[in-house]
Amino acid sequence: MKSAILAVCCAAALAGAELKIDHVTVAGMHLDEMRQALTAATGMPTEYGGPHSNHATEMALVSFPDGSYLELMGIQTKADPAAVAKHEWHTCLVEKPGPCAFALRVTDMAHEVGALRSAGIEMSEPVTAGRTRPDGRKLEWQTVNIGSGVRGQYFPFLIADRTPREDRAYPGGKATTDRFGGVAQVVIGVHDLDRAIEQYRKAFHLAPPMRDRNPIFGATAWFQGTPIVLAQGADAPVAFLLAGGNAGMSGSGSNWFGHSVVWMNESKLGWRLGVLH
Repeated sequence: MKSAILAVCCAAALAGAELKIDHVTVAGMHLDEMRQALTAATGMPTEYGGPHSNHATEMALVSFPDGSYLELMGIQTKADPAAVAKHEWHTCLVEKPGPCAFALRVTDMAHEVGALRSAGIEMSEPVTAGRTRPDGRKLEWQTVNIGSGVRGQYFPFLIADRTPREDRAYPGGKATTDRFGGVAQVVIGVHDLDRAIEQYRKAFHLAPPMRDRNPIFGATAWFQGTPIVLAQGADAPVAFLLAGGNAGMSGSGSNWFGHSVVWMNESKLGWRLGVLH
C-alpha cells in the first residue's frame, strides 16, 4: 500500500481512492487504563507493543486483518519529563485524552514527499523513530508530516518502515482480532469545513465529497471511496470507525452517509469509536 498523493507533470502518484490507513492513535496518560477500557467497551484484546525510543511514550495495539491497527499510547512509567513536554501530542497525552492522529503507509517516502511538494503541499523533513518490542525485537521507521500543523491531526502523517512492517503491526504474528476488518474511517474536526475540503482535494486529488448533517458531529463531508470524513469542529481527529462486525457489541446506532454505524459505549471507552455496516 502507498498513500494517495496528488502529483503534477510526470510525477506518478496514487489516487484518492487508494488512500489506506496505516494506523490510528488514541493517546492518554495511563496505558493500562486505556487498554482495560477498550476491552471492556468492545471485547477486543490488546497487545503490548513496548516503549518508544523517545523516552516519553509506550504503546499497545489492536491489529486487524487488513493490516491496519489501532494504537493506544500512554506515558512511560519512568518517562523523561522534558521529553513528554516536547512531545507533539503532549496535549492529548496530558490534557485531552482521546483520538489523536492517523497515519498513511508509504513504501517510497522520497517519491511521495517529492510528489506532494511538486503539488505545492508543505512537508516536514523525515524523522527516524522506533521502539523495542517486549521480545527484544527492535523496530524502526521514518515519518514525514504533511502541512504545518500538529502531526497527524489535520492531515495524516506518512510512515515508511525500515524494519519489516509485519513486526510492527502484528507483534503476535497475526491480527489481534478478526471481529472487525480494519480501520475504515477517520473523522477529523476542522474549524472551516469548506476550506478543509478545498485543501484535502488539492493534496489528494479528490472529487467533491458527499455532505451530510450528523446529530453527533454536525456538518460533515465524506470523500467517498476514502477513509476521510471532515466534521465542523476543533482541529483534531474526533472519532475512528471500524469496518464490519457486531458480535457482542452494545451501543447506539445511527445513519452515516447512507450506511449504518453503531457507536460503542462512550461512557466505558472515554472517546468515540464506531463500527460501520
